[in-house]
Amino acid sequence: MSEEIKKGDRIAKVLARSGVASRREAERMIEAGRISVNGKIITSPALNVTAADKIKVDDVELAEPEPTRIWLYYKPLGLITTNRDDKGRETVFDNLPEGMPNVMSVGRLDINSEGLLLLTNDGEIKRKLELPATGWVRKYRVRVRGYPKDETFDPLRKGIVADGEKFQPMTVSLDRQQGANAWLTVSLREGKNREIRRAMGEIGLDVNRLLRVSYGPFRLGDLKPGEVEEIKARVVRDQLGLAKTESQKPKPRPQRSRKTTRTAPNRRS
Repeated sequence: MSEEIKKGDRIAKVLARSGVASRREAERMIEAGRISVNGKIITSPALNVTAADKIKVDDVELAEPEPTRIWLYYKPLGLITTNRDDKGRETVFDNLPEGMPNVMSVGRLDINSEGLLLLTNDGEIKRKLELPATGWVRKYRVRVRGYPKDETFDPLRKGIVADGEKFQPMTVSLDRQQGANAWLTVSLREGKNREIRRAMGEIGLDVNRLLRVSYGPFRLGDLKPGEVEEIKARVVRDQLGLAKTESQKPKPRPQRSRKTTRTAPNRRS
């Protein structure tokens, strides 16, 4: 078990850091009786564990946490951002390239939205990056039907209520009119369910295209739908303020640096 938990951490946090699932999903796994500590099934997440404890998931011993990794992924239209779907729809995780490790999405994009989705093997990093308190801006290119003026978006800039839910102020710029549609750039610091679509609906506009182009310092760039690109370990450490792990520290003999690779999506018939 990692040195990180030698003083004791909540069991769900340890499971998340090991890439088993997000902290919330780990808590559900605990409640379902899928986790054991020192040979005993636990059903409450109110437990601290240390490096001396033997943890098993579905009767398989918990592996050592790997270094935090993050990938950029261009989520195509028509995929849902969940591991399983009761309606049998295709998910993001059904379409990742062969050889990808077990990953979780940072936030979501709905089935009719596309663009940048961050993927990570670290449930604690997922949780951190989803919090509005982290302060990372999500930027979108948005197409709406109609002929809005700049002042049309003043309610969104001040903060609007939709379906009884308060949305924080957004930054909205009217970029250009294209026929019966207008293109906007919208930035926000939280990610509530269908937030932009619902907010636009409150001011009488229908969104007919929504593309996320950046999430904090990470940008979609020239990725194509379905493509995946891993962010270099150094960039991840710098942006997230992470310390180097033993496996990432310089070795006595020089090694050839590995270039960031871009992977095409897994094509399924």
